[in-house]
Amino acid sequence: MYFIWMILVGLIAGWATGKIMKGSGYGILVDIVLGIVGSIIGGWIMSFFGFYTSGGLIPSILVAILGAVVLVAVVRALKKA
Repeated sequence: MYFIWMILVGLIAGWATGKIMKGSGYGILVDIVLGIVGSIIGGWIMSFFGFYTSGGLIPSILVAILGAVVLVAVVRALKKA
C-alpha cells in the first residue's frame, strides 16, 4: 500500500511541478520519480526549518511539490552554468 501511495503522491507532485516551473512535463515515469525525490527533499527542507507534517494526502503532496520545485530549479541553474 505504501508503494502505491508513493507513486500517487509522486505523480501528482511531478505533474504540478511541471506546471509550476513552466515546463511541458517530463513524461509520466520521470514525473513520478521527480515527485518521489521531491518528497524526500521537501521533507528534509521542512524538517530543517522545524516544520513537520502529520501525514495525509494533501500535506504529502504539498511537501513533495516544494521539494520537486527546488530540485528542478537547482538542475536548471546547473545546466545554465
